[in-house]
Amino acid sequence: MRLRSASFTGLLIASALAGCAHIPTVPDTASTETAAQVTVRDARGRLSQRETDALLKRLASQSPDADAMQRHLAIEQAVSGRPLYTGNRVVPLRDGPDAFAATFAAIHQAQHYLYLEYYILQDVEYNGEHLSDLLIQRHQQGVAIDVMYDSLGSLSTPREFFDRLAAAGIHVLQFNPFSALSPYASLNSRDHRKILVADGALAIIGGVNLSADYQSSSGGSAGEGASTGSSGGHAPLPRTQGTPPEPWHDTDLQIEGPSVRELTRLFEQHWTSQGGTQDELIHITDEPQSPGDEVVRIIGSEHGRLVPRYYATLLAGIRSASTQVWVTAAYFVPTFQERQALARAARRGIDVRLLLPSHSDSSPALAVQQSYYAGLLRAGVKIYERQDGILHSKTIVTDSVWSIVGSSNFDHRSVLFNDEVDAVVIGRKTGAQLEQYFTDGLEHATAVDLKSWRTRPFTRKLRERFWRLWEQWL
Repeated sequence: MRLRSASFTGLLIASALAGCAHIPTVPDTASTETAAQVTVRDARGRLSQRETDALLKRLASQSPDADAMQRHLAIEQAVSGRPLYTGNRVVPLRDGPDAFAATFAAIHQAQHYLYLEYYILQDVEYNGEHLSDLLIQRHQQGVAIDVMYDSLGSLSTPREFFDRLAAAGIHVLQFNPFSALSPYASLNSRDHRKILVADGALAIIGGVNLSADYQSSSGGSAGEGASTGSSGGHAPLPRTQGTPPEPWHDTDLQIEGPSVRELTRLFEQHWTSQGGTQDELIHITDEPQSPGDEVVRIIGSEHGRLVPRYYATLLAGIRSASTQVWVTAAYFVPTFQERQALARAARRGIDVRLLLPSHSDSSPALAVQQSYYAGLLRAGVKIYERQDGILHSKTIVTDSVWSIVGSSNFDHRSVLFNDEVDAVVIGRKTGAQLEQYFTDGLEHATAVDLKSWRTRPFTRKLRERFWRLWEQWL
C-alpha cells in the first residue's frame, strides 16, 4: 500500500536528496559448500540431532526433489540465521473477510496480552464493531495491550484514534515519528510490518493493514476513509461516483505454536528500539503448546542490515527451486539479482509464474513492473495481470512445499529501507492452499503475450523508462 501522491512526491524528493542507496549483492550459495547444520526447535526447545534428522527426512519426502529440499534448508539456515520451528498450526487467510474475522476473533479471545504492530493502523470496523471500542473493552477486562504504528504510513489516521487508546491506558508508540524537520534519511526508514500477537501463542502476519480499504469486503461498512482514500495512506484510484470501492486482494497467515515466540521477540525488540520501556511489555510465560505439525521459520528484516535476511532467503528459494516458482506480488519492482534468478530458473525448465496487478495505487511502481516484462517473457517466465480489484498480496510458493507470506514486497524498498516480517512455511498443506489462491487469481487475470506486448504505444514505453530511473525509491 503506497503513500498518497503528495506524500509520495515529497518522499521521492527527500530520498533523492539523501543520496543513493545500494542493493547488496547476495552470493549464489547453492554453488558453494553449505555445511550449515539445520536447527529445529519445538515447544520444549531444540530438537536432538536424531529428531531433527527424522523431521528433515519427512519434509524431504514431500518434495519432488528430496536432495534439493535438504540443500535448500541448509542454505536458508545459513542466510537467515533463524531456526525452524515445528509443532505449528498455520491457516492462510484470504482478503479482508478472512483477515478481519481472524484479527477481531484473536482480540476477543486474548486472555493476558495483545501486541499490535502495523504500517497503516485505522479505527477499522468489522461486523459493526470498531477496533478502538474492542481494544478498550478488552483492556478494561484486564488484557494488557501494546500498540505500535508507523508514523508515516498512518499519517492520515486521525490523531484522536491514538489519543483515545492512550487515554484508556493502552500503551501506544509511533515508529520513527514523522516530522517536517526530520533528516531526509529518516523518511525512508519505515515500519512496514503487520503483526498481531495474542498471549504469545497465536499470531497473524502478512500483507493486510488494519485499513478501511479492506472493509468493503469484510463485513464492515466502508466509511469516509474507504470512500475517499483520504485515510488509506495512498492515492485513491479514480472511479465512477456512487460505485463501491474496488476490493483489495491480500493474504495473511494465522500461526499458532512455538514459532510465535519469534514474532513476540521481534515486536519487543522493535518496541524498545523506539523508546518503549521493558515495563510496558508483558512478561507472561504460558506452558508451551504444539497445536499442529507444520514447520515455520520467522524472518525479520531491519533497515540498515548489510544483507536483509528476507532478500537473501528469497533469492535462495528461487535459485534452489527444482520444479516451480509461483510469485504473487503487489509491487513488482525487482532488483537485478531477483530478475536474474527468475530468468535463470525459467531457462532451466522451472515453471516460473508471476501474478501481478493490472492497475495499482502506485502508478510509478506499475510502470516499472511492466518495463521488465519483455526480458522476463523472453526467458520463459509466464506473466499474468489480475484485472479485478487491487492486488496487494506478497506470496511465493516453490516446489509446492516451500512458501513465504509476509509484509515484504518484491521491490527495492523492502530490501533497502523497510523493517519487514515474513514467515517461511515448509510443507505441502500450506503450499497447496497458497497454490489454490494463485490459481483462483488466474481466473481473474489476463496472460501477457510477448508479441502483443512489444506493440504497446511508444508513450507507455517512455513512461516506463522514466520511472525506472527512480525504481529504488518506489
